Amino acid sequence: MYAVIADPYCYAGTAVLKNIAGLRDAAALERFETAAVAQRALEPLPRGRFGARHYREVHRYLFQDVYRWASGFRTVRISKGDSMFCYPEHIPAQIAALFSELKAKRLLRGLAADAFAVGAAQFLGTLNAIHPFRDGNGRTQLAFLALLADRADRPLAFDRLDPEAFLAAMIVSFHGDERPLARAMRALV
Repeated sequence: MYAVIADPYCYAGTAVLKNIAGLRDAAALERFETAAVAQRALEPLPRGRFGARHYREVHRYLFQDVYRWASGFRTVRISKGDSMFCYPEHIPAQIAALFSELKAKRLLRGLAADAFAVGAAQFLGTLNAIHPFRDGNGRTQLAFLALLADRADRPLAFDRLDPEAFLAAMIVSFHGDERPLARAMRALV
């Protein structure tokens, strides 16, 4: 669970995110969200130009049945464990810079598998540190990464994903070492 103070995204006195279904029990919301997002993930994801707008549209598409604020950048500061994510007032500029860099790198197209894995790890690590949404960042990151990998002719084999090792690599990348994440990415290419 994310740590926040005075969270307008939650029902008063709870840590339960306000949701379209009106669920006020965290476990019930988690089940509802998991099912709704899994259903949307089976459908074709939005096409776009692989910029910030496209990324936001992927989030909106995945979470449209759960949260009215889907695709909106968060307005509260959040952390997980000892990791404080990008302050909300800096999200638009950081997202713009990240996607500008991705375009400068030609959306990672034309790269050998190892180079693609390194570039994807750098992109994903930075995107995770920005954490632009109040919820659903990880699922949106992976969905967008799958689209990006397909565009770069480096489709990802998510059936080879080790969730625990991948999460550990994401945490290490947050603290500046992207090598484990690049290795995890390489295993998926």
